[in-house]
Amino acid sequence: MPALTYPGVYVQETSGGVRPLEIASTSTAAFVGLGERGPETAQRVTSWAEFQRHFGGFYHDGYLAQGVFQFFNNGGRQCYVVRIVRGDAVPASVTVANRADPAVAGLTLTARSKGTWGNFLLLQIEDGTLDPGNEFRLGIRRQTAATTVPADVTELEPVEVFDNLSMDPAAPNFVGSVLATQSALVVATVPGVNTSTRNGVHRGAPGVSVPLGDKVSLLLDIDGDGFREITLPAAAAAATDPDAVAAAIQAAVSVLTRLRSSTAAAAYTQFTCAAEQVDNRVRLVLTSGTSGAGSSVSVRAGGPTDASTKLKLGAANEGRSENGVAVRRPAKAVVQLGDAVPEPPVTAATPGTDGTDALTEASFTGAFARLDRLTDFSLLAVPGEVAVPGQERKMIDLGMEYCANRPLQDVFFIGETASTDDSVKEAEVYRSKLNTANSYGALYFPWVLGSDPTGRSRTPVPLPPSGYVAGLYARTDATRGVWKAPAGVAASLNGVSGLTVELDDVEHGVLNPAGVNVIRRFPGVGVVAFGARTVASDPAWKYIPVRRTAIMLRVSIYYGIQWAVFEPNDEALWSQLRLTIGSFMTTLFRQGAFQGSSATDAFFVKCDAETTTQADIDLGVVNVLVGFAALKPAEFVVVKISQLAGQATG
Repeated sequence: MPALTYPGVYVQETSGGVRPLEIASTSTAAFVGLGERGPETAQRVTSWAEFQRHFGGFYHDGYLAQGVFQFFNNGGRQCYVVRIVRGDAVPASVTVANRADPAVAGLTLTARSKGTWGNFLLLQIEDGTLDPGNEFRLGIRRQTAATTVPADVTELEPVEVFDNLSMDPAAPNFVGSVLATQSALVVATVPGVNTSTRNGVHRGAPGVSVPLGDKVSLLLDIDGDGFREITLPAAAAAATDPDAVAAAIQAAVSVLTRLRSSTAAAAYTQFTCAAEQVDNRVRLVLTSGTSGAGSSVSVRAGGPTDASTKLKLGAANEGRSENGVAVRRPAKAVVQLGDAVPEPPVTAATPGTDGTDALTEASFTGAFARLDRLTDFSLLAVPGEVAVPGQERKMIDLGMEYCANRPLQDVFFIGETASTDDSVKEAEVYRSKLNTANSYGALYFPWVLGSDPTGRSRTPVPLPPSGYVAGLYARTDATRGVWKAPAGVAASLNGVSGLTVELDDVEHGVLNPAGVNVIRRFPGVGVVAFGARTVASDPAWKYIPVRRTAIMLRVSIYYGIQWAVFEPNDEALWSQLRLTIGSFMTTLFRQGAFQGSSATDAFFVKCDAETTTQADIDLGVVNVLVGFAALKPAEFVVVKISQLAGQATG
């Protein structure tokens, strides 16, 4: 309240008492698996096209790409991707010599991630467009097959192009900085041996025109000391020999004094200008008296007596200036990343490899750990990886353990049986070998058939269902809510042409009580998910929507009442918590999230002196008890039909 000092109306905002809770997202998935390329950290993608930009296409050694593709194809909107890389995988790299010495390594370009994919990149190094004497252009193209470099690389469309790159680490367009922040394919490092420098030089274009006549002045900047106008003597203006003009320019510059104390005096005193023959034409070469990073000679057009046009000096006249570090630029060439032959201008090359090391349990648990700090995903799948290689341990065990052990227990795992499990008995055996039977995961059987995304097979190939099912979860959550079972004749799986095994009702009846969710085909409906059970042994958490609704409530309430931390622990706080959570639960009840004909039947929120005793208050604890009547799917619809006989019709 402001100080009341003058008569009038005072307006102040006050809280309405209800702090709204947002419903936590339940449809963001995380996928873990082997991929063609990409970062090894968790990367969020919002479309299949974005996945391709970061992780490449379909990969022969895993089902990560297939799972993500079908997630989006079945209704998913965003997901996280964690790429697993074999321990001995290597990124492709190539080192190109600098322009001063073909034996000196000038620039090393390395694929952003490990794998053979980098061996298919072609790098074209050219002069830069804006400043061709000092900067360079890097074009990155990709071959579609492991062939030699084509004679004309322009046949391949550039994937990335970076122009006007500098080798000066202090420049804003330094190649290392630009590629680190802008390229999705390569990074650049400058080898420590690339320290070549020379005197800054400006080479005019061939075609000097003498005598100069009244064009006797030049604007020159030596070593960045500032542009100075020099005026040539009458003898130089009338000279018909370019050597005489060059000598006059050198004499005029050598007597200048520096404008800045940081400029070396030798820049002027040892400045040279010479005329040289090029294809039966003459050009002038102006050279600073110093060498090093700051050494340079620049020419620009001046006033009415400017001689730069006649002398073919300056960028406007096709002249080129090169500073002292221009020679550090990589040699102009077209080279293959990784697979390049180590001969000039290539000084070294390392082929990229996918590696052959076997994956272990640590490979997957380590990948799961990269998701630890993320709190905005609620589904987890490892498409196609159904068992830890070399062990009897099932992937669904690792996944459910991870989900149950997260601090907030806010993630649900979607698992599948093996692709070779093509009978009810084999599916039963797979389920019986699970070591974990908590409610934080579901098991699906069998694998589905779909078109081969790699294009190698003309007939449908087996594909893991987890990506399809994760997309179905997201679609169902968006249209009906997380409390609706993601199953039934409306739970169609897009992109499926068949199943690896077709089950009938009797076979389905064997797997359903065991907690195996069957994917089935029905006439006129297609392929659908027709099971909604977790693998839990606790009947209270038997159904997927019950567990996922509880996860949604837990996460929503957790983040929605953070404001209560450090508030005074008394009835005022308790009533606010009751009001806030109660309002949230009422909203969900009206959306059909709970059982019961009234809110009283559907849920309760208790926070008072009974839940929070004085001992709790002394310990800084406030206890809130929230209960809800979960909706459970009508898994068995029983219709009783009886015959009415012997009744007269009236």
